[in-house]
Amino acid sequence: MKRASKDARPRRWGRRPSRLGASRRAPQGDGSWRRAIFLGCLLLAFDNAAHAEDAASFFAGKTLRIIVGLPPGGAADAYARLLQRHLSAHLPGAPSIIVENVPGAGTAKSVAYMETLPPDGTAIVTFSSGLLTEAIAAPERVKIDFRTEGFIGNVSEDTRVCYLWHTSGVRDWQELLAREQVVFSASAPGTAGYVDAAMLRELFGVHLKQINGYPGSAEMRLAVEKGEVDGSCGGWTAMPEDWLRAAKVNVVVRLSPTLLPGMDKSVPFAGDLVKTPRERSIFNFLMAPEKLGRPFMVSGRVPAERVAVLRRAFDATVADPAFVQDAEKLRLTVTPMSGEDVAHNVAALYATPVDLVAKAKAIAGE
Repeated sequence: MKRASKDARPRRWGRRPSRLGASRRAPQGDGSWRRAIFLGCLLLAFDNAAHAEDAASFFAGKTLRIIVGLPPGGAADAYARLLQRHLSAHLPGAPSIIVENVPGAGTAKSVAYMETLPPDGTAIVTFSSGLLTEAIAAPERVKIDFRTEGFIGNVSEDTRVCYLWHTSGVRDWQELLAREQVVFSASAPGTAGYVDAAMLRELFGVHLKQINGYPGSAEMRLAVEKGEVDGSCGGWTAMPEDWLRAAKVNVVVRLSPTLLPGMDKSVPFAGDLVKTPRERSIFNFLMAPEKLGRPFMVSGRVPAERVAVLRRAFDATVADPAFVQDAEKLRLTVTPMSGEDVAHNVAALYATPVDLVAKAKAIAGE
């Protein structure tokens, strides 16, 4: 039996390549794949540079407007003016920025006003985050679907507390529950300043009478100081320092689990005081606006690439040490959330079961 010759062995790839074919093969390690990657990166860099140039050419010479849905003097206004001072440095073209206060209709007026302006990213609105849950609980009144809007970010959660003036005779939560009646200042339905007080009454059984209609937190605090009411609920960072230093108010409950510097750890968190899991779910829905406390938003009609530019600028701004230092001087907390995360949380709110929304709506006086 003859042994098969080398030429008779089966070949895996068919015909044996000729010397000419072999010479045409690129030798291993010739760097062609490296050149391909380099060219791809170069094209991407050119594309990014083109986008940056487009953004710079658009924003250069423009004036951006930050619309605030509450009057001057409150925390919402303070955060807007903080962002005003620092955002331009992180936007291509370094546009100038102004702040315009448009209070009214539980801050819905500011959103409606923003929608009348050109949808090009030069109009940014910040409003009471309580409007988010009101749009779900009362869509017939707040005709805004926030899932379609362009959130650029949230500077900080709204760490809120409820307090009474030192002459009210109420020093803590138990004494508040024992009182036959206390009077609180409140703002328009749908705002945090309204829902907080209503929740104390309806969910926790506090014998509380609300005086509604105060334009914003500054006016609500003034009503407390002047003796028109016994107390109120509001942002911790907006509390006058002399009130805390001189013990002019007694903080009786925290509406957020976050403990900020200067807070008394013995003051209970309201979420720990509810009695059932269902009540806790209702509480979480009502307090969701605190988590999304200081949102900034553009119209949903603004082009996606322009929203992306604003989001990147926002993220860079809230991470800027100069911004953080400025906030600390003003006693403003900075616990930022990206625009994408805000949009995700808003979408989750819209998925709340209907029966829980109905109960929350009743608590809020809808």
